[in-house]
Amino acid sequence: MTRPLGLAAAALIALGATATQAQNAISLGMVLEPPGLDPTAGAAAAIREVTYANIFEGLTRFGPDGAVLPALARSWEISADGTVYTFRLAEGVSFHDGTPMTAADVVFSLDRARAEDSTNAQKQLFAGIASVEAVDDATVRVTLEQPDGAFLFNMAWGDAVILSPASAETNATNPIGTGPFRFVRWAQGDRIELERNPDYWGAPVALERATFRFISDPSAAFAAMMAGDVDAFPNFPAPETLTQFEADPRFSVIVGSTEGETIIAMNHRTEALSDIRVRQAIAHAVNRQDIIDGAMFGHGTPIGTHFAPHHPFYVDLTDLSPHDPDAARALLAEAGAEGLSLRLALPPPTYARRGGEIVAAQLRAVGIETQISNVEWAQWLEQVFRGHDFDLTIISHTEPMDIGIYGRPDYYFGYDSAEFQALMAEITATADPEARADLYRQAQRHIAEDYVNAYLFQLPKTGVADARIEGLWENAPVPANDLTAVRWAD
Repeated sequence: MTRPLGLAAAALIALGATATQAQNAISLGMVLEPPGLDPTAGAAAAIREVTYANIFEGLTRFGPDGAVLPALARSWEISADGTVYTFRLAEGVSFHDGTPMTAADVVFSLDRARAEDSTNAQKQLFAGIASVEAVDDATVRVTLEQPDGAFLFNMAWGDAVILSPASAETNATNPIGTGPFRFVRWAQGDRIELERNPDYWGAPVALERATFRFISDPSAAFAAMMAGDVDAFPNFPAPETLTQFEADPRFSVIVGSTEGETIIAMNHRTEALSDIRVRQAIAHAVNRQDIIDGAMFGHGTPIGTHFAPHHPFYVDLTDLSPHDPDAARALLAEAGAEGLSLRLALPPPTYARRGGEIVAAQLRAVGIETQISNVEWAQWLEQVFRGHDFDLTIISHTEPMDIGIYGRPDYYFGYDSAEFQALMAEITATADPEARADLYRQAQRHIAEDYVNAYLFQLPKTGVADARIEGLWENAPVPANDLTAVRWAD
């Protein structure tokens, strides 16, 4: 795998890359294949990695630096009391099937997302909406039940995109949005193909075609990049090979940050894990740095709560759960949980599969045995996320500012704290930035001191690309492969 390429092979790769450049096409590698392509009906980050800003658009959107920017809403006004948002929509927008996009589609999309029977994975984003009205075809009025300083931020999530009533039910397999790319085909198990939307309402994109290829095996990902089978791998699954790419002038290595809090999630419905002493023992059994070094080859920032270290509100609480095997054993003995055996479900990403083996060894060292099951992504979503049939799992939560999930007792890890739920309600109702910051700090400490989960590290964004590609995101303020600014250098 590490032997240098022959001159003939290198020449073929160069010719292939030149052809790709001339065609204004790009092929991107992805570790996980999305279970569907409707971001309003599924929690998988892989859905948004294909569709966000490419196929679907919302009223607002995130920029590469995390700033909230205008999207389908070109401007807005906010009432003095902070409860009424009046959005002025872009003109000349149509869906990929030719249907004009109007204020009625915004009303449909937001009402659908907040409906009682909504399947939206982030339904809480819309919980504070009292009404949505079409003032005219180009103007929408959204009235909130109370002020919400995060409302424009919430509308930038991939779960808040605007859909057409005519195609909403079939977006999982035939996504029809308003974005600069339109869906062409999905060869399941292999690739998804997009093409430039010639009728796009906004600035035209440089690329004519984009292909997302699914390669979960780290060795296969390395080989695909080296052979030129993919032009870029924005979330590269083999960090141990990054030094080889850094030494090769044909490639650029793009290292940034994500919003991904990587955790050992614990099912509070499991009898043993409903005991805070057992959860605290697991947190003390874990050596974060060993996991970062062994699974991520040094890439990753240790965390002690569910918040991104680069956020200005972040509080470093790693000192609440230092690696302390003796303390872990004492807590297990106090809880009467010696000889404990737990199931550990590991989805496909490298951080989970490699990290899981290290975690299992660390737990074994304090007397907790684990039965590891490697599950595919669709199985993880069905069994763990929706079915709650697990004890432990390792997963990275990549949505921005998503600490609010701890206020949902029906969420997959089943944490139910009235005090925390009250904190979330107070945050929603608070507009003052300093007061909100203080409340978010309280929320971080609350879940850390309750040892809701074991917090490992902030997932890095380690990408590899052909050195001539410009415009790929360095950081990931939201899980996305936004291609709107991507081009081949002249």
